[in-house]
Amino acid sequence: MHVKILIALALLAGCVPSAQAAPTTREMNLLGWQEFAELVPGEIETVLIPVGTLEAHGVLPNGSDNLAPEAMARDISGKLNALIAPTLNYGVTGSLDAFPGTFSINAETYEAMMTDILSGLARNGFKNLVVLNGHGGSQTAILQRVSEKVGRQFQVRTLVINWWSAASEITQQVFGEPGGHAGSNESAYVQALAPDYVHKERYSDDMASPRTDGVTAYPFPSSIVLYEPDQGYPDFDASKAERYYKAVNQRVLDIITDTIARWDRAGIFP
Repeated sequence: MHVKILIALALLAGCVPSAQAAPTTREMNLLGWQEFAELVPGEIETVLIPVGTLEAHGVLPNGSDNLAPEAMARDISGKLNALIAPTLNYGVTGSLDAFPGTFSINAETYEAMMTDILSGLARNGFKNLVVLNGHGGSQTAILQRVSEKVGRQFQVRTLVINWWSAASEITQQVFGEPGGHAGSNESAYVQALAPDYVHKERYSDDMASPRTDGVTAYPFPSSIVLYEPDQGYPDFDASKAERYYKAVNQRVLDIITDTIARWDRAGIFP
């Protein structure tokens, strides 16, 4: 009984540290260095790195490839006990780079930048580096190459998730067909998170085109690129958008949780 009283008095006096408080924020942009040092790596081992680009997306914001992974990161970071690194908003844009407001980084520059970013996160003590990628094309190969290189060099665990590919089954379930770049799937996700910036009054089906085997056009003639001919047109159904958004985030969370658990069971870079 006396021991319990002494412990209680010590806690009140601040002599015995209490359990770690939740971080002030999950976003590294808003953390001070002192709190960061208290959190990483002792309390938090995982960081989410949203990456995308600025690129024409039909009637969606040009920054849709940034907005989507940022929203995913905010939604799942607490469940993963992860921090969120600042978004790399500029990427390697392909044949849509002639559309107004679209930007592209040279592939070699982008690879060097991503190498430095992931290396810096590893040096800061993170064990699990999870890249949430919002943009396809050659950028995906660069991210895979860089993440493997950094993982091997620093003996950290790296994971790259291209959300639209990881969610292809969900797209089929919700829409009954494949989506596309700024198609039904991406339009739904962005509509759920930023409805005021989706201008469906500007949309018409002739804004969409499929890629055709044996045909190459530069610039690509449409900023909505269908995965399959006559499939994946945006429908702007708000209820589908909300259902899709939640299901995609859960899918991404499940992938990360399962991968980390398997790394831990295997004893990889403990």
